[in-house]
Amino acid sequence: MGRTMNATYVPTNDLAPLLSPDAGAWASQLGQTVSLMGTPAALQPTEAIRAKWSSRAIGAVDRVEVKALHDGRHLYFHLEWADATENRDHGDNSVFPDGAAIALPIDQVNPPALITMGVPGSGINIWYWRANEKDRGRHMVAEGYGTSKTLDMVQVKSRGIWRNGRWQVVIARAMKVETSQAVAQLDGGQPTRFGVVVWEGGRAERAGLKSFSGDWVDLELQRGA
Repeated sequence: MGRTMNATYVPTNDLAPLLSPDAGAWASQLGQTVSLMGTPAALQPTEAIRAKWSSRAIGAVDRVEVKALHDGRHLYFHLEWADATENRDHGDNSVFPDGAAIALPIDQVNPPALITMGVPGSGINIWYWRANEKDRGRHMVAEGYGTSKTLDMVQVKSRGIWRNGRWQVVIARAMKVETSQAVAQLDGGQPTRFGVVVWEGGRAERAGLKSFSGDWVDLELQRGA
């Protein structure tokens, strides 16, 4: 698909430092700007949402800078994007919490199209950060529009800082997890793919109303020592 990133190997036994968006390891890591597009109104899961948003712009955030690191056991993504407002609460149902997610195909060999959020029998694994949930992340899966479900609030770690009109967010998960559910299982030294999703809560974006990377980005996981 023409876009490839590298996840640099950083030897560490401590998860906490790399979860900080301000960590020195992130400052020295080169990032890649990933363009985002809004999910079309025609693909929203209900007729009511499609009708309400048919003439409204979806996808307020049009680009995000992405960096990736791994320590041989965990994979970390650092996302940064411009956002004039820090939205952490639901407000009056016209404003929602800002959010971001990393999506990975569960089948790395024959991945489904990202725009469909997976298809029955071939899902995607979602590592989800939301501004009102502090440092907790959601570990989710989906097999198509309107099918997203949360598996747990433990496996995914996340942290976000809003400063001077910009969000910086780190989202991380163990590369391999013990679970009976079908999720992405990763190995250092092997390629994978990922997608990026961002919700601008100040524009009432939530659920399927979002910006996303349009297609998968290839990711090379640098082999560890």
